[in-house]
Amino acid sequence: MSQTEIDARRLLCPLPVIRTQDAAAGLHAGDILQVRCTDPGVLHDIPAWCRVHGHEVSLIDRREEEIIITIRIGESA
Repeated sequence: MSQTEIDARRLLCPLPVIRTQDAAAGLHAGDILQVRCTDPGVLHDIPAWCRVHGHEVSLIDRREEEIIITIRIGESA
């Protein structure tokens, strides 16, 4: 199991989701992907993308203007 972090700060929709999708494509089931964002739209967009693709949002952490979403990659990766 590996852990990967991507920086999607200062990017607006749909770019954080696209960056998340691109990063997830290179990972395996059980891997952890942490996405750092500033666009509040990711609070809905990334969990919706995860549901569609079989991944699990483990944690959403808001720190001032930054949003950190931790995703466990599912079997469909």
